[in-house]
Amino acid sequence: YAQAAWAHCARYAGTMLRMSPQEFEHIVADELDALPEEMVAGLSNIAFVIEDRPENGEDLLGLYEGYALTDRSDYGFGEMPDRIVLYRENLLDYCDTRERLTAEIHITLVHEIAHYYGIDDARLAELGWA
Repeated sequence: YAQAAWAHCARYAGTMLRMSPQEFEHIVADELDALPEEMVAGLSNIAFVIEDRPENGEDLLGLYEGYALTDRSDYGFGEMPDRIVLYRENLLDYCDTRERLTAEIHITLVHEIAHYYGIDDARLAELGWA
């Protein structure tokens, strides 16, 4: 399983928003449900995962791990799912209100799904999603 990884990074606000892991998961689920059908209809063999923080301690809000659709010429049956990871503690630390957290989860999901479709950070910045 080769890995191509792109991350949505941010500077921290400095005050961690408090929220249970279950409440955070509900917000993520709601934001996934709110994404446009044309964005999620093409998703295949991908897992959405919530982790506390990246193992390397970086200030990532999200990460795409896997093969972008544009790089899947040798992608075949039996491949492990690609992953989109949201980093709960980093997102909570970055946001100072529930409204901002909800918006940032939405932005992070769109950003990482765009990487699944082969859109790089430069193009995302042009589109206002970086």
